[in-house]
Amino acid sequence: MPVETFDVVILNGRPAAGKSEIIDYLKSIPVPERIRRFHIGEFEEFDDFPILWERFEDDDIYERHGKARLISNTAFEYGGASYEGYVFKDPFFWNFLIEKLNLLYTKRLRDEPDYHRSTTAIFEFARGSQHGGFAEAYSHLAGEILSRACTIYIRVGMEESLRKNLRRRNPDRPDSILEHSLENKKLEYLYRESDWDEFSSASPDHLVVGDHRIPYAVFENEPEKTDDPVRLGKHLEGVCDRLWALRRQPGAR
Repeated sequence: MPVETFDVVILNGRPAAGKSEIIDYLKSIPVPERIRRFHIGEFEEFDDFPILWERFEDDDIYERHGKARLISNTAFEYGGASYEGYVFKDPFFWNFLIEKLNLLYTKRLRDEPDYHRSTTAIFEFARGSQHGGFAEAYSHLAGEILSRACTIYIRVGMEESLRKNLRRRNPDRPDSILEHSLENKKLEYLYRESDWDEFSSASPDHLVVGDHRIPYAVFENEPEKTDDPVRLGKHLEGVCDRLWALRRQPGAR
C-alpha cells in the first residue's frame, strides 16, 4: 500500500453519531483526493451491524416456524418497565460480533497477502457500557488489527444520538446502514452510559489495549457537521492529519 495511506481505521461513537455518514462521504471523494486529504485510498468496510441484524432476522424465521429464538429476545426490561425491541439473550454476543469481524479480516489477509498495498480496512461499531463498552470490544480485536489501527471517535451526547437516531428512522428499511434506527428506550438502555472517556483516559493520543498503543483522534459532531459535506470534509481532514502524524511517530504500533 502507498506509504501515505492508513492500513486500518476504526470508527467508533454512539448510534447515529455520524459513522455511516462519514463513510458515505468518503465514497463520494475521488481516490487521489481522498489519499491526499484523508490518507485513505480504496477502502473496505467491516461493520458489525449487518451481522447483528441478520441474527435478528434468523430468529424471526425460527419463531414463525414455532421454534425458540436462538440469539435474541423481542422485549427488554428497563427502569422497571417492559419495552419492545430486539436485544441479545447473552451479552457475550457483542464480543461474538467483534470475533466475526476478526474472522472476516483474517480471511481477507489470507486470500490477499498484499491487501493493504491497495486497501484501507475501515471497522465500524458502537458500544455502550451496558454491554461491556469499548474497552471490552477492543480486548477482543485481533492483534493483527490493533497493530495496524488508528481510531476516530465521533463524539455526540446522548440527546444528540437520540435526535439523529429518530431523524434517520425508516421503518420500511430497518436493515439499512443509513436508515436504521433503534427504539428510543432501547437506545437509552444500551447506550446512555459510555466508557469512552475512561477507556481513552490513559493518554490524550493513544488508546492502550494490552501491548498495543493505538493512535486516536476525536471528531466533534456537536454542533452537527456530518449533515454538511463542506464542514464534514474540513473537520475530517484535520482529524486524519492528526492521526497520520501520530501514526508516524516511533512506537505508535
